[in-house]
Amino acid sequence: MRAGGVCWFDSANPPRPGHASHACTEQPSRRRPSADTVNGPHQDQPLLTAGTDLERASAAVVAVHGRGASARSVLQLTGPVSHPGVALLAPQAAGNAWYAGSSLAPVESTEPGRTSGLQAIADAVGLANAAGVPTERVAVFGFSQGACLVCEFAARIPTRYGGIVALSGGLLGETVDSGDYEGDLAGTPAFLGCGDADHSLPPARVRETAVALEGLDADVTSRVYDGLGHAVNDDELVRVSGIVAGLLP
Repeated sequence: MRAGGVCWFDSANPPRPGHASHACTEQPSRRRPSADTVNGPHQDQPLLTAGTDLERASAAVVAVHGRGASARSVLQLTGPVSHPGVALLAPQAAGNAWYAGSSLAPVESTEPGRTSGLQAIADAVGLANAAGVPTERVAVFGFSQGACLVCEFAARIPTRYGGIVALSGGLLGETVDSGDYEGDLAGTPAFLGCGDADHSLPPARVRETAVALEGLDADVTSRVYDGLGHAVNDDELVRVSGIVAGLLP
């Protein structure tokens, strides 16, 4: 639902398909690489695709939905910011939630969903790699609970990605200590956005996440929007579109 330049994106009000500039054609689910080390609740869930067919794509976006939403709905959100030549890959969470409880609770309380979700993202990145799309042209995108999982993925498995986008989400845990993360994101562009009226995520968590990612050498831009709740606005979509465009050769 859009109103006043804001797109609310949740299970009760998913984006409405059919607008010409926001249309997103879903392609059939593809078989993902089997998990070598994780066999959690999300490993038997489908992976939906959209955009350019992966076999012909030059770049890819792994899009991770929020709690109560779905792979189908996050494809509707990311479709308008995609570009020709970009494949969209959306893993589905079991029960439409990646983990139980609050994102601000101890990390241990989010298991086994958190680790299983990280594997689902890794599987999607691996699928893009197997199709010939290098990791440096793969962006990871998430909204809400999906954004928290994307931040965890980037911080726990750092390498040069095509981009990191976290909208209304940040690193998991009661507190964030940038010293807990090691590795090199090698200049990966990252955008973190949230509203100061977000009921689920305090802006301080976005700032803490930005510091942690910068400590891993990501090129981070973060924005806290006045009056915005747990939602996505037009400025965020423009910024995401720019990161996606930068994936293409």
